[in-house]
Amino acid sequence: MLTLTQVQNKSSAKLAGLNPAVHAAAAALIERCYACGIPILITQGLRTMAEQDTLYAQGRTKPGAIVTNARGGYSYHNYGLAVDFALLLPDGKNVSWDMLRDGNEDRLADWGQVVQIAKTFGFEWGGDWSGFKDFSHLQMTFGLALDRLRAGERPSEAAMAAVNDLLKKNETLIKEDKAVVAVHVNGVKAADGVLDKGITYVPARMLAEAMGGKISYDPKTRTVNITLPGEKN
Repeated sequence: MLTLTQVQNKSSAKLAGLNPAVHAAAAALIERCYACGIPILITQGLRTMAEQDTLYAQGRTKPGAIVTNARGGYSYHNYGLAVDFALLLPDGKNVSWDMLRDGNEDRLADWGQVVQIAKTFGFEWGGDWSGFKDFSHLQMTFGLALDRLRAGERPSEAAMAAVNDLLKKNETLIKEDKAVVAVHVNGVKAADGVLDKGITYVPARMLAEAMGGKISYDPKTRTVNITLPGEKN
């Protein structure tokens, strides 16, 4: 199982060049989702105008399916104000765009959980758009329409500070409600847990895999089964 640092490193290149507040929110999203047992990968961050035009041509003048309705300059990606994400699979190499996947087996779709966390950090979700829906897309507009961005206007310091304040508020609420603790196995961080009234709660899958075990869930009996190396079911 990948550590938090390994998951973070996989997205670091895509976070480069983002607006500082968007960068901070995306980094917080990766960490919070990991703590929920949902590792994610940022698959797209800043996109140049030329890259945007190439993507727009796909399915129109070039082979492939149409994946965007935005030309260069008409996407918040072009200004470092948007990211795309995918679910990082347990092998740490492949990703999934399956919106029904429940990798942490909490009976909730991982995708929806990521989106809800992102919204608490101030992101808008492309899945809420009335027209062309972009389900992997998250953006922050800071109240700026694209025509204003094309004219050279950029988010104000006050607008970016508001996002950073929101991130701090979210972090404070979690710490005040229940203490977030790091759970280590053999000296290596396996997951973030929650300490509540002397009991530490940690995602079972992450803990089992950190010990080299396998985990499964029986919905009929509502039983989580953990098998450690050398043991039999």
